[in-house]
Amino acid sequence: MNDFDYLGEGTVYLDAACQSLRPRPVVEALERYYFEHNSCGERVKYPWGEKTDELVEGARRKVLKLLKLKSKEYFVSFTLNTTYGINLILNELDPKCVKKVVTSEIEHNSPFLATMALSERLGVPRVVLKRDENGALLMGDEDFAGAVVVVNCAANFDGRRLVNLKEVVERVHRDGGLVIIDAAQAMAHYYEMLEKTEADAVCFSAHKMYAPSLGVIVARRDLVPKLKQTFIGGGMVDDVFEERYLLTAEGNKDHIYTVFESGLQAWGEIVALGEAIDWLSARTKEDRKRLESCTRELDEFLRSREKVHMVGNEANPTMSFYVEGLDSHLLGAALGKEGVMARTGYFCVHYYLDKVMKLPPLVRFSLSYATREGDIERVKRVMGKI
Repeated sequence: MNDFDYLGEGTVYLDAACQSLRPRPVVEALERYYFEHNSCGERVKYPWGEKTDELVEGARRKVLKLLKLKSKEYFVSFTLNTTYGINLILNELDPKCVKKVVTSEIEHNSPFLATMALSERLGVPRVVLKRDENGALLMGDEDFAGAVVVVNCAANFDGRRLVNLKEVVERVHRDGGLVIIDAAQAMAHYYEMLEKTEADAVCFSAHKMYAPSLGVIVARRDLVPKLKQTFIGGGMVDDVFEERYLLTAEGNKDHIYTVFESGLQAWGEIVALGEAIDWLSARTKEDRKRLESCTRELDEFLRSREKVHMVGNEANPTMSFYVEGLDSHLLGAALGKEGVMARTGYFCVHYYLDKVMKLPPLVRFSLSYATREGDIERVKRVMGKI
């Protein structure tokens, strides 16, 4: 059975970098939660709640297993999205641990603005490093002592990856800094690059990896002592007195994830994330080859067009371009009328694409495992007609 059989023949979805389509098993898992055990996790003792607790805990384990991380070193917390997760960590860090903030020029506004805000709030320097055309962070002789480094491991406009990820983490840790990775664009197709990472935290969005709308923080347990809690609510405390409280994360190592989880969570979405990880892990070599083939075919077609200007030098499932003499927003609207759904603009990378590269607004095609071979032929026909 085709897990994306709800897609009509004339519909081509090429906006997976914003949010991926959900395969049927994931949608069905969410449906089962609402129809069979709709309940609050970690608060109730009746059977529905126990079922929810079991599946939510299973989802946490699956995230760690996917990244080949040990539960004695890392924990998993759930949030709204990647932006929320990055901001939450930065705002909860003890100011004494932050002497400098470092990011890179190709970042999504999520880390780019969050690091700017942290620098302004704490009155510490902010450094914006360059990345080369392959995605490597150019560290030079930068001193990372007391630095908080927040960078992506895959760009959302051309898919270039942080090819020196391991080196970055080792270098920053050696100098005495912290590393937070924005993995929003990596988890769908490049999660292997994060396997056994030693980064202090990894933030990503489930809705970009075939799951419902949800944010995920994977953090080192030894990051918690470096936090100074300011965002606190129900579900985070074991006891409350008139003038003080006892944090669950401080007294219960099995529930350390509550340090980033205030209030009720999106239980159904978390359950469905577990199903999405199972589905993603089951992709075969043939599935990957089909995605690579579609990516290569579309990339080659675009590069062969005389007035099409591509961003980046390599073929990636996420690709951006502009057509000389043609407004990208108008092109996107025209594509949409022909059933081809693509993103236009700067994709929240205003600083790099607009100010550094001085590019006009772009069109972005982002492919996924939902992309069919016939989709590429349709895009080529439509682009030719336009």
